[in-house]
Amino acid sequence: MPAQLVPFVLFVIVVTLAPGPDTALGLRNSIRGGTTGMWWTGLGCCAGLLVHAALSVAGLSALLAASAVAYTALKLGGAAYLVWLGVTTLWKSVRDRKLPPALPPEEDPLPAAALTRRAAFQQGLVSNLLNPKIILLFLTLLPQFISPGEPRALTSTILVLAFLGVALVYWRLASWLVGGLRGLLRRQQVRLALERITGTVMIGLGLRVAFESG
Repeated sequence: MPAQLVPFVLFVIVVTLAPGPDTALGLRNSIRGGTTGMWWTGLGCCAGLLVHAALSVAGLSALLAASAVAYTALKLGGAAYLVWLGVTTLWKSVRDRKLPPALPPEEDPLPAAALTRRAAFQQGLVSNLLNPKIILLFLTLLPQFISPGEPRALTSTILVLAFLGVALVYWRLASWLVGGLRGLLRRQQVRLALERITGTVMIGLGLRVAFESG
């Protein structure tokens, strides 16, 4: 067992709770997919974490981080993806505003059918994979919690699994919270307002990613 496992988990909890592109995407997908939409978005993000972790252990992430061209290309790709998701969300809110008032929640099938599990998972996966900050996080975070004398590969694996465990718990709890607000989220005016907010936030995050240095 890694000697610094507890401090690592506490640090990861803080990092996980900090709002970012993945959280914004999860909230966006919860509007049309409810608990299921947010949960499968989170599973996609967690799958992305596994890919980043595998690349980090293999040393490929270090090569990518060292290449300014590759890093910039990844950063701009992630920024463009976020902006595209934000723009499509805003466009849907404009389009849906012209629809007749929604049916009562028990008669309205739209939110449950508007986003498939596969689509939510793929969006979460792509969003996480195109986030260059995750690469740097694994490269700089893991070594700091490996004590001298500990087997590097085994300790890194345990820390990655702990990171993944925290992420899964976060997404499960967040999706349940969304489920508790299901009735409120299915009201047309509330849904439209949240779509506008999340769409604007995602565009803002995309622009920040594109123009920030490092």
